[in-house]
Amino acid sequence: MLLRTFATAAMLALFAVPAIAGQCPNMVGQIDAALAATPGLNDDVKAQITELRNQGEELHNSGDHQASVDALAEALKLLGQ
Repeated sequence: MLLRTFATAAMLALFAVPAIAGQCPNMVGQIDAALAATPGLNDDVKAQITELRNQGEELHNSGDHQASVDALAEALKLLGQ
């Protein structure tokens, strides 16, 4: 029973990583679209969002998908999304 539980958890973990990895490019696209649609955004806030977006993209490219999603989610939060 314990082995079955462990095997199930391991399989779920294997499938979760690609799901998180696939979110990153979509979130980057959301941020880019929202920045383009919000021309009157405060320069300081825009710079902070852009920094988080770029950080998220770099983290994604380096394989740290959870940190990427976290950074990108923070950028979307600043955009009100």
